[in-house]
Amino acid sequence: MTGPTEGPTHGPATAVTVPIAGAPAVGLDELTASAGLMTRTDRKYVLTAHEARDLLAALAPSARVLEINDERDFGYESTYFDTADLAAFRQAATRRRRRFKVRTRRYVDTGACFVEVKTRAARGVTVKERLPHDDDASLGAGRGFVADRLAAADLPDLAAAPLVPTLRTRYRRTTLLLPDARMTVDTGLAWTLLDDGAPAAQAAAGDLVVVETKTGSAPSGADRLLWRAGHRPDRISKYATGLAVLRPDLPDAPWRRLRRRHLADVVPCPA
Repeated sequence: MTGPTEGPTHGPATAVTVPIAGAPAVGLDELTASAGLMTRTDRKYVLTAHEARDLLAALAPSARVLEINDERDFGYESTYFDTADLAAFRQAATRRRRRFKVRTRRYVDTGACFVEVKTRAARGVTVKERLPHDDDASLGAGRGFVADRLAAADLPDLAAAPLVPTLRTRYRRTTLLLPDARMTVDTGLAWTLLDDGAPAAQAAAGDLVVVETKTGSAPSGADRLLWRAGHRPDRISKYATGLAVLRPDLPDAPWRRLRRRHLADVVPCPA
């Protein structure tokens, strides 16, 4: 579990998705139409590979799996942007009601890229808005879109603040369409700390699996399966948790239990 990686690996993802290898496929257009869920409630769980396989085996009879060009496992790279004093991170660390994340996301297998703004609305609902983008390392022409979306989310001071690349994440993702939710299964998670846009340090989460259910206001059947197995939603943010791992000087109260339980052996290494 220690040490850096050059990028996401296929091994853990392939092992985890075995229980749904024979599940029927769903295309991207149908998935988006059925469960785009840009405004949603997200619940995240950190599981071992064995626990994830048990969950997927239980869900397999009713699951459909996103398939594009005969592939079901896709690489994601995200670059997160924050203010010089890490306003987005500190809002999450202090559990502020109003929070934001700004990132570019590149789909490794297709090359598609978007700039995305996530904000927290009433009652903990996440709102994600995005725009096609041509540069995953810079906001560039997306700065106006980001400023508009932050201003609309009642964050005018942040809308005017310069944002710099702070952290890059890489992982593999399998997406399931369930009768009452969309669920993602992420493996091979790795973080790279950025200093003035250049890699400064990195760490990897080993064989841990991050499962996220995306629903309306009501819990899904997958959530209830997880609860019956003794799992409760974990406070994990790929951005904030990764930054806390790579920057021990930062406050980590919301993720301290998660780090002690799952990430105690993760040691940052030079990039």
